[in-house]
Amino acid sequence: MSSARVAFDSILVVDDSDVQRRHAAGLCLELGVRRVHEAPGGAEALALLQELKPPPQVVFVDLEMPEMDGIELIETMQRRGHLLPLVVLSARDGALIHSVEVLAREIGMPVLAALSKPLARDALAAVLLRQARPRPHRRPDAQLPPAADLAEAIRTGQVAVHYQPKVDLRTGLLRGVEALARWRHPVAGDVPAGGFVELAENSGLIRDLSYSVIDSALACVAYWNARGLRMSMALNLSPRLLGAPDLVGELLARVQGHGLEPPQIVFELTEGSVVQSYDGGIGVLTRLRLKGFGLSIDDFGTGYASMSQLARIPFSELKIDRRFVHGASVRHAQRMLVESALETARRFELVSVAEGVECLADWQLLQNAGCNVAQGYLIARPMPAEDLPGWLKSHQARLPELRAPQSAV
Repeated sequence: MSSARVAFDSILVVDDSDVQRRHAAGLCLELGVRRVHEAPGGAEALALLQELKPPPQVVFVDLEMPEMDGIELIETMQRRGHLLPLVVLSARDGALIHSVEVLAREIGMPVLAALSKPLARDALAAVLLRQARPRPHRRPDAQLPPAADLAEAIRTGQVAVHYQPKVDLRTGLLRGVEALARWRHPVAGDVPAGGFVELAENSGLIRDLSYSVIDSALACVAYWNARGLRMSMALNLSPRLLGAPDLVGELLARVQGHGLEPPQIVFELTEGSVVQSYDGGIGVLTRLRLKGFGLSIDDFGTGYASMSQLARIPFSELKIDRRFVHGASVRHAQRMLVESALETARRFELVSVAEGVECLADWQLLQNAGCNVAQGYLIARPMPAEDLPGWLKSHQARLPELRAPQSAV
């Protein structure tokens, strides 16, 4: 085991079994957690959460407790404002544990992991060490910066663009990248992309932000093309732009201005954003396809009208949400959802892309199930454009590992 130590100061372990609770507490201390608090039940845990200042950084919750079960405890924590990261513990089957994960996330409780009991040291270490990696310096309760700061950041080029590789699941070879906006505010630190995109949409800055990102991304594609590295570029498209006058002509002019062709560019729209698109949005999207651009339905399966969207809009790609992909190799229910999405992609003759691929077991599952493209931390994290050539060289050495399961198909 590595000598690395976790960065957590304190953890609260809630379990009615003295043996299991002390076992978990002992493992946390052994792995480097500075303070481990224990509670034999939900009521005691809630009392501790009121008293502890600062609160624990993580709460381990056993699901099967006689007085107040783990689900009730999680729901009560949420109602009382204790929005602390959770590690769910249970000896029950994977489908039940996964349902608790989904419930917790839906009510706004972050879940780091769901682990089986008895708790294994390696499984716990993988969670604590992974979570201890450096994270952006931004307070969880920090408010978004004002719109004026975002406008200045766009104007002065402070909104950076990072690129996450997308690779072929059969060969492991690079197929394309997704462009992702990043904003580091001088005071607030790294601002979550979802937060500043929403800020841009609500303050009339979404056009400026979008074209800033698009122009940077297109310049990178042109640069890579000139050096013999041809690949697709995925760009997120806000539904707020679908009502803009001559959006299709503007996008086409910018692409051609960089010496590129539309088939190299894929515009991604979340399922929810398509449902909420403005009048005429479907016409705009259809015209983009007529011009040769790709269209991807992102976060597939998380909305309410997935199949109807595929029937209404000429998508060329289907992206399976990471909530279904991550851990699908060990969770039967998730595997069924992934396989269903892949069957949908095949029936509609769409390229299938799985996002959130973080382990080789999930990669192999997707490979055997016939998914086309993978994206996620197993392959690479989003990176600045200048880091891509170096990543590509190191990635070549991994190709035998990524291709190995293919012989078993």
